[in-house]
Amino acid sequence: MTFTAPVGTKIGHIHLKVADLDRSIAFYSDVLGFRLQQRIGSQAAFLGADGYHHHIGLNTWESRGATPPPAGHTGLYHVAFLYPNRAALGRAVDHVLSSGVALDGAADHGVSQAVYLRDPDNNGVELYTDRPKADWPRDRHGALKMHTARLDVDALIAQSRHKTVSESQ
Repeated sequence: MTFTAPVGTKIGHIHLKVADLDRSIAFYSDVLGFRLQQRIGSQAAFLGADGYHHHIGLNTWESRGATPPPAGHTGLYHVAFLYPNRAALGRAVDHVLSSGVALDGAADHGVSQAVYLRDPDNNGVELYTDRPKADWPRDRHGALKMHTARLDVDALIAQSRHKTVSESQ
């Protein structure tokens, strides 16, 4: 018997093991703009956007002072944060870069536009916006046909400076 997740199911939050709670709170709040909702001493913190209880949980329960896992091991590839439109993504990327955080890459996947970076614990972070479903690339049979092409980050930022956050793609 096959089970299908119901319509409307979404990923509610991520919870990361971090080495330094203050450093991670600073990254996720100062660089990415999430707001601290609750802190449990030096052990855990919960950050959210738009007043939500938490999109990000951080803890040092098993990882205080630890190093990231070495390359070639299992674990988190990246977490992805969906922005409401291209202008909002451009503003976020502009802020990330002005905060001194380098990008690992940027791509247009046809269905979405994304940039990639690393948090202080070397976890992969994707910031992206989806295109409207009607604009997603499909083959002649209607199957989804995602791809990876270059995303012009400078153009993304420049365009966002001329639009309000509420404007769409």
